[in-house]
Amino acid sequence: MEPEQTHDQFFGLGIAPRIIESLHKMKFKNATPIQHQAIPLALEGKDLMGIAQTGTGKTLAFVIPIVQKLVSNKEKALVVVPTRELALQVEEIFAKIGRPLGIRTVVLIGGEPIPLQIRALSVHPRVVVATPGRLIDLMEQRKVHLHEVKTLVLDEADRMFDMGFAPQIERILKVLPRERQTMLFTATMPSEILTVVHRHMRVPVSIEIAPSGTKAENVTHELFIVKPDMKKTLLNKLLGQFRGSILLFCRTKLSAHRIVGYLKQHGHRAAEIHSDRSLGQRREALEGFKTGKYRILVATDIASRGIDVKGIELVINYDLPEDAENYVHRIGRTGRAGMSGHAISFATADQKQDVQDIERLIRATLPISRHPEIPAENFISASRSSGGSAHRGFWRARRPYRSHR
Repeated sequence: MEPEQTHDQFFGLGIAPRIIESLHKMKFKNATPIQHQAIPLALEGKDLMGIAQTGTGKTLAFVIPIVQKLVSNKEKALVVVPTRELALQVEEIFAKIGRPLGIRTVVLIGGEPIPLQIRALSVHPRVVVATPGRLIDLMEQRKVHLHEVKTLVLDEADRMFDMGFAPQIERILKVLPRERQTMLFTATMPSEILTVVHRHMRVPVSIEIAPSGTKAENVTHELFIVKPDMKKTLLNKLLGQFRGSILLFCRTKLSAHRIVGYLKQHGHRAAEIHSDRSLGQRREALEGFKTGKYRILVATDIASRGIDVKGIELVINYDLPEDAENYVHRIGRTGRAGMSGHAISFATADQKQDVQDIERLIRATLPISRHPEIPAENFISASRSSGGSAHRGFWRARRPYRSHR
């Protein structure tokens, strides 16, 4: 999670001086809009429904009030997240804010030995950060008890429902104390989440920093229409135009593996991250991407929510996402913290409808570009063609991408 460039100081939000001191040590000096609005309400114990796109600082918006409240009582908190990587990042923030104040945290995720997690639970941590599957496993073994949990956070709730965790979430909610504070954070608001809000939250205060489906404002976009067998060639050509870090999304684990192999053959430093990789492999890939060991990280959507890296220059949608809303999540990985970013998408001639779904969601048209060395395609029965629109793309000066509202 990165500090955002805003004018709202952490002072005046009701945050304890010791926590503000920790924030400054972490180089966080300004509160983002979601933090500015959520923290005072969370400190008052209100149920919250925070709607904000990726990279807006949602983690600190719930970590700060949870830690501050736990210092003065004997209660416990539970944070449920969709992926292992996100769980580890949330726990890292809890450690930096809470550990100096004596607040212990445990992470319960798949891919790590259960005996180690049971041992960590035996020292009575005040905060549990968990993925739904592993939490249910340990509940069934009677190794984790939720009757003392007075604060629940459902982070990246839309992603959890996308991944099919609805039954596990319902099961967790049923065993939690009815008298509790619930905070839900999401980038979009599908109907399944509204059901959870109505059934399990007490008159939640809604905070919407950006409308559902809004794209990152500091990101420029372009679209290439190519034959499937030309994607790799186009990719290799485009990579020579960029020098910074690149996050590439594809639909399947097999595609990710093949793309990384192709990139390595052409001299690029690349790694893959998806559900078939072990936790150790995923950690190594993400850490290598952060430190510059790998310039290109190839990911599937299921692993993307834990990728929280500052300074990503380019996001490439090698495959368009199956769900248009994932386009917003993907491009939110660039153009963060006031920095500019760029997103390139590859589409095939039969994907006109997929592109229109994305454009409808973000309320804007994706500019079509073409590469001078790659044969251009047109959408089947498309009203617009790639010819004539290329001048709007990367090969001319990039202009800020503005929504046509």
